[in-house]
Amino acid sequence: MFNFIKNTFKKIYIEFTQKASQLFQRKTIDEQALKELDQLLLCADTGVKTTKSLIDELKKSFKEGKLNDGATLKQELHNLLKKLLINVKTPDLSQANVFVLVGINGSGKTTLAGKLAYSLHQQNKKVLLVAADTFRAAAPEQLNIWAQRAAADIVIGKPNQDPASVVYTGCEQFKRGNYDALIIDTAGRLQTKINLMHELEKIIRIIKRQLPDQSIVQLLTIDAMLGQNSLEQARIFHEATKLDGIVLTKMDGTGKGGIVFSIAQELGLPVIYMAYGEQPDQLKVFNAQEYIEQLLQN
Repeated sequence: MFNFIKNTFKKIYIEFTQKASQLFQRKTIDEQALKELDQLLLCADTGVKTTKSLIDELKKSFKEGKLNDGATLKQELHNLLKKLLINVKTPDLSQANVFVLVGINGSGKTTLAGKLAYSLHQQNKKVLLVAADTFRAAAPEQLNIWAQRAAADIVIGKPNQDPASVVYTGCEQFKRGNYDALIIDTAGRLQTKINLMHELEKIIRIIKRQLPDQSIVQLLTIDAMLGQNSLEQARIFHEATKLDGIVLTKMDGTGKGGIVFSIAQELGLPVIYMAYGEQPDQLKVFNAQEYIEQLLQN
């Protein structure tokens, strides 16, 4: 994929991959080894619920005599992790042309909007960005810089303007301008969570009404550095509005790889992209098989 762990996400490699590889090299496996793996998974932000389910399955295999050494432990863990991810349905983004980005303030929505616009521009697509986060002072300016980098057009509202009205204007321009893709950067904070969710619902209604024939995808940005705290935020968004997938951002910081598996098990949502850094091309399509192989490599 892109030598994900070792070259880019050094924190994951040091905290989990290197230590786990020591377990996988053992000639024999005992219950103490499973306790060590339990702690490694928890430290990697896999979460209590997901870690417990994984360890319970491994303990069952151990009692059945299936875990003879580190190599079989690695293979069994690989199979369990893969099962978690492949059981989650991933939407076909090849047909998507309207992207609605949601998430709390600071989760990386605006940067993601720019990177996604750049990626689509690289595919020779005409892109329109909509700066619907009218409550954060720097958001429109930040997105405008990204629009220039991605050679995209942009719709910007006035400070504190109703975000839904900005989206309406964006939909109208999308129809008139013969665009291939529409990317909407939404607000991450209103006065209360209820207000925020109502605003998002209003935005989605407008998009569906204005663009009834377009394929709409709702993506939630999760700051990987916040681990399980971000997972709880994701749960709130998912309960309030229909999400199609997750984008993990800031994976080059102290982000830990285990949150991928918590998202799959606890929310039933696929990870679509992983983002890191500040460069336009630092956005990668998530590949479950290759991610697990990188995470468990020796």
